[in-house]
Amino acid sequence: MSSQSPSSKRRVILKLSGEALREIGSTDNISPEIVDRMANEVKEAMGSGKVELGIVVGGGNFWRGAAASARGMDRATADYVGMLATVMNALALQGALEHKGVPCVVQSAIEMKNVAETFIRRKAVRHLSEGRVVIFAAGTGSPFFSTDTTAALRASEMSANVVLKATMVDGVYDSDPKKNPDAKRFDRVTFRECITRQFQVMDSTAFSLCMDNHIPIVIFDLQKPGNVAAALMGAEIGTIVDGGD
Repeated sequence: MSSQSPSSKRRVILKLSGEALREIGSTDNISPEIVDRMANEVKEAMGSGKVELGIVVGGGNFWRGAAASARGMDRATADYVGMLATVMNALALQGALEHKGVPCVVQSAIEMKNVAETFIRRKAVRHLSEGRVVIFAAGTGSPFFSTDTTAALRASEMSANVVLKATMVDGVYDSDPKKNPDAKRFDRVTFRECITRQFQVMDSTAFSLCMDNHIPIVIFDLQKPGNVAAALMGAEIGTIVDGGD
């Protein structure tokens, strides 16, 4: 395990995909209803007094750098556009949380002081310890890194106890459950197995970073109401990915 939060609270990094903020089939990039539900569940968990929370949000509901690169755009430029997309999602989520009375700050890895704080590790740690939710935007600030890797990096920097990956499936499977009705879901699986078998729930860099820093990952279903709050408060849901010790 990584070093504990200085308080008795559980320090968590929640990874939300950008696609999760869009209603399936809708032309709107951000669903106010989904963002409101996320904010309600975060408020519930924060109200328990047991959680310190950082959130990393993706930008895939607006833009995917790898896809733009495949169509001929310079990859670094495409990734920077994607980083800016995450800032839009972060600000939307911040607005919803503050509307519900949850103290919240956005820190951006790319300086844009008119809309967000610039990421400073020590300042982020202080925000967490003082009860504010910190939303980490703009990825790592460098191209070629996913927001999954950002979540693993921020978890390492914040000495988080766990990374929670909220996704569209209810855990890690040995094959694609959408294609194989007999796919087996793991309750627990090791980092090395995820990397070796190339499970696609997170990228290998994120798995490796969490493995090196002894930070477990929980993969769980975002779509089931109440799951975010339950995961934040330590309920046993989804699949645990760890070192297998």
